Amino acid sequence: MRDFLPADKSRRERVLAVIRDRYRGHGFDEIETPVMEEYGRLHAGIGGDNEKLAYNVLARGLDAEAIRAAADDPAALTDLGLRYDLTVPLARFYASHRAALPSVFRAIQIAPVWRAERPQKGRYRQFVQCDIDIIGDATARAEAELIVASLDALDALGLEGGAVRVNDRRVLDAMLSAFGFGEAERPGILITIDKLDKVGVDGVVAELRDRGAAESAVAGFERLLRLPAPEEAVFGADHIRARLPEGVSTEIIDHLVGIGEAVRAARPAAGEIPLVFDPFLVRGMGYYTGTIFELAHPSVSYSLGGGGRYDGMIGRFLGTDVPAVGFSLGFERLVDLLGVADAGQQPAVVLVHDRDVPLDELLAAKAHVVATGARVRLEQRPKNVKAMLERAAADGYTSFVSLRAGDDIAALEPRSLDA
Repeated sequence: MRDFLPADKSRRERVLAVIRDRYRGHGFDEIETPVMEEYGRLHAGIGGDNEKLAYNVLARGLDAEAIRAAADDPAALTDLGLRYDLTVPLARFYASHRAALPSVFRAIQIAPVWRAERPQKGRYRQFVQCDIDIIGDATARAEAELIVASLDALDALGLEGGAVRVNDRRVLDAMLSAFGFGEAERPGILITIDKLDKVGVDGVVAELRDRGAAESAVAGFERLLRLPAPEEAVFGADHIRARLPEGVSTEIIDHLVGIGEAVRAARPAAGEIPLVFDPFLVRGMGYYTGTIFELAHPSVSYSLGGGGRYDGMIGRFLGTDVPAVGFSLGFERLVDLLGVADAGQQPAVVLVHDRDVPLDELLAAKAHVVATGARVRLEQRPKNVKAMLERAAADGYTSFVSLRAGDDIAALEPRSLDA
């Protein structure tokens, strides 16, 4: 969990402003949910390994004897917990407010979440998630809207050239079934396949054998893993089918193709469809039921976001299944990647004044500069003006004004800190 100095906070807010603007432009509406949810909801078996990382809140009113009696039962000790993602709260939110929402609801959620991670580079115990979700639309339109909006946000941040890796959990199930992997062993098999980028084909095959999977199933799957990737990533039915074993439903492939056609229509200037079919993309969350995707950019080897369809989750709270799909941008990774870019930043001026400037003149001068659209910091002139201005530049200020008693306020002109 981190503190942010003013320059860091300013940069984060600029990134958030761009993302919000793009998402709102695509018709998504922002909501807010509490930072805590009921313990049972956070531990309902739909959050995968994140449930193990949840921060739980001790139930109120427990005395020492009650705590000792329930020491081995977290559910008896706690009644609330900090949210570990924004998807579970959204499902609860929709179930609670469905009557007040449109039949197809497009939500923005940008907020901190908490996980009891082991702190290391790129992994934090508190971090911001930046989600958009569409609830109530089972068609390919929903996935296409999410992908187009997320790619537009990436473009607006100056990261053109992004692409989305796409797969479907039903494709994975059909593929594992075709090779003869038993249904009971598939969750573990998917965990192994998800390590492909880290351990390679040899590592995945070795781990499948270590798991005790049937040799015929492993051998068949290994042949598919070792097929050379196509030279051109054409996102079409023939290309998708060529990378799969026999028996995968045409309906699933048509759904994927429909997403691609819609994305291409929405982004004609991009030329080729910015989608890549990856039959080995897994994504670890157990609540995904259909399409899954990850956002890639050529400047980095890791993903900048991802998501998928989770049609079964809301039904856990509502009692009636409702189609839902979401996309989450990796906000912390985006901020790190973007560095200190200040494109479009509000002008920021340091008003350096002498000690004897009357208060009414000082505040009138500040109001004059604020009225130009700049933000203004007052600084009494120190002995070392250069050091003060260097510190201000590090905080994101771009120019300064020098004010002495009796100066003509209307004639004040900011000078660049780079001059």
